[in-house]
Order: sequence, then structure tokens, then C-alpha cells
Amino acid sequence: MGGVLGPVILIGSLFVLILLNVPIAYALGLSALAAAWWVGIPLEAVLLKVSDGVDNFALLAIPFFVLAGAIMAQGGIAVRLINFANIFVGFIRGGLAMVNVLASMFFGGISGSSVADTSSIGTILIPMMKKQGYDDEFSVNVTITSSTQGIIIPPSHNAVIYAYAAGGSVSIAQLFLAGIVPGIMIGVALMILSFILASVRRYPKGELVPLRDAVRISGEAVLGLMTVFIIVGGVIGGVFTATESASIAVLWAFLVATLAYRELHWRQLPRMMEEVVKTVAMVMILIGFASAFAYMMALMQIPSKVTAGFLAISSDPLVIMLLVNVMLLVLGMFMDMAPLILICTPILLPVILSIGVDPVHFGIIMLLNLAIGLVTPPVGTTLFVGCAIGKVPIERAARALWPFWLTMLIVLMLVTYIPAISLTVPRLVRF
Repeated sequence: MGGVLGPVILIGSLFVLILLNVPIAYALGLSALAAAWWVGIPLEAVLLKVSDGVDNFALLAIPFFVLAGAIMAQGGIAVRLINFANIFVGFIRGGLAMVNVLASMFFGGISGSSVADTSSIGTILIPMMKKQGYDDEFSVNVTITSSTQGIIIPPSHNAVIYAYAAGGSVSIAQLFLAGIVPGIMIGVALMILSFILASVRRYPKGELVPLRDAVRISGEAVLGLMTVFIIVGGVIGGVFTATESASIAVLWAFLVATLAYRELHWRQLPRMMEEVVKTVAMVMILIGFASAFAYMMALMQIPSKVTAGFLAISSDPLVIMLLVNVMLLVLGMFMDMAPLILICTPILLPVILSIGVDPVHFGIIMLLNLAIGLVTPPVGTTLFVGCAIGKVPIERAARALWPFWLTMLIVLMLVTYIPAISLTVPRLVRF
């Protein structure tokens, strides 16, 4: 439908609008309307797809995940997770950098957001690392790259978006399980890198935490960590849907932050809810317009044409997956994560299915690729936040980023070409 010009108008108008700094959500909607007008489809049909796009029960999990993360971020969880991580790695050379990575691993399992992780953990640890003699750029880069664990380690609201973009053919519970090992791999790889750089640059090491203090710190942290078990355990165990577990996690997080930690006060709630509503509104508007955009792509048979194009280049799955990775890495440098998931999933899913790649495995590959994009200039949202917190120019941080970027790239290649890394845990757990 629309011949050659239809897809050109759809994709071309999208990129033109992005270059004109039109917000990505509106760029998606306007390009879908332009393409519909060109091929003679009633504009009402496109607008109906916008409302249909957000009329999905599974998407209710997103606002609850965001709210639970906000409560735990402001309710004292970050400090307790840092202290908890310090028990295990704080005494090693470069230990504070490893504490940063390990705390992000714990916190990522609660917030599911790299920006929230960088804001909460980074606000505490970046100044602390700089004070102890760590380089400014190193302090920022270890914070932002370790925060990407939250995108992979469950619960991840980006995994929910991928499951939605895949047309409901991918289980959210399986995606959660598939992200456990790759997420931990990122953390372990970054801790190894931190130790190597700390040894070469002679960064300081901390002191061993006394047993009595370790027990007390662990007891304080376990209440916050229970949020992860409620969300992930509830979904995996079949006790709750993703939406139900997220809503219960909000209640638990609120009780812990107000009654146990006593660091979340009623006067903070209006401001916190305002930020949550803004975030959720942006995500939902994006999903609605992306649904209309995907509808037009399907009508114009763009996914099947892209599949044919990839297969024309090579029929080797290893080559095709390399090309897909390169494509996602490049796109991730220029666009944010959620819109890319919504745009690329309907296009690339037929490609990977045609070469026999498991869609759950591909979901983790996509999340990893786009997580790297969040810390890569020129449009790295998490990089911008980390540099603002650390008061480091983006150019300086970007020049020193290459060891971290290379480490994450190695993990990406391992996950891409060894499917068992992602799929072993989902296959072991019976649903």
C-alpha cells in the first residue's frame, strides 16, 4: 500500500520532524497522519489506533513500577543499599567504585530505571568518590554504566514495553527471568574493570565492615530488597500479573519508606506524584502515537520488506544478528530507549523469527543495545544526568568512557551469540 512513496513519507517525515526538534511522540503521530493522508486512509482510523494503543491492561504495570521506584528512591533505600553493598566489596582496592556497581545492581532491581538509579546512587556516591581521590570522569562513568543494569535486571518497565510492542507474543515473566543473568554479567564485568583501573591508577580501598555493623546494615536493607521479591516473585510464581505485583510493591514500598525507614514524609508526596505523573504521561503518549506509527508500518508491509532486505544481504544468522546489533547501537546514539523499542520491535521481530532466534532472547539483546545508547553521546540521557550530578563536561566524560563502553559491548556480544545466557533461567522455571 502506498507504493514506494508511502514508506518514504512515513519514515522520512519522522526523521525530518526529529531533526526539527519536534518531541519524538508527536513526530511519530504526525508522520503516521502524513502517511495515512498520502495513501488515502481516513485519519480517524489512525487516531483510533492511538487510543487502542494505550487501552491495554498490561501497560498499567508501568505507572506502578515508576511510582514504586520513586518511593524507594526518596524513602532512604539508596543509602541503605550503598551500605549493604559496602559490606561485600568496600574493602577491595577501588572498592567504592565496586560499591557503586553493586548498589546499582540492587537498586536497579527496584527502580527499573537507569536515570532514577543515576540520580539516587550518583547523588551520594559521585561526590564521595571524588572526595576520596577517584578521577571525576571515572566517578561519573562507573555510575552511569552500572545504572544500565536496572534496564536488564527485573523488574524492568522497558521489558513490559517490549512485550507490548511484540504484540503480546512474549511473556513478561520470561523476559524478567531472561534478564537476571545478563544483568548480573554487566555488573560483574564492570566490577572487574573497576578493579583493574583502580589497581593501575592506585585508587584507594576502604575498610572491612565489622560483623556487628554488617548484621545491622543487612537487616535495614532487606526490607527494601523485599520489593524486588514481591514484584519478580509474584510474576514468576504466577501469584500476580505484572500489574498486580507492581501495585502491591507500591504499597509495600510506601509502608517501608514511611514506617520502617521514616524518611518519606507526607509533604514530599505531592511533588513526587507530580513527577511520576509527568513521566507516565510522556510514556503513555509515546506508546499511543507509536501504536499508530506501527499500524501504518504494517499496512505498508515495511517489516516484511526489511526482513527481505536483511536476508538478501546474508542468510547466516550470525551475520544478521551482527547487523541488527550495529543498527540498534547506532540508533541508540540518537534516540531514547522507549520510542526505539516501540518502533524497532515490529520491524525487527519478523527478521529474527525468520532466522530462528527466540523472541525472549532478542528482547534482552535489544534492551542491552539500547541501554548502551543511554550512556553514549550525542543523545545519552543517562550520560547527561551523570555529568550534571558530577559537574563534569560531557566531552570529558565521553572521552574517558571507552573502557566502560567496550566492556558492555563484550557482554552484548556474549549475550547475542550464547543464547543460553538469557534462556537457561526461563527454561528452568516452569510456568
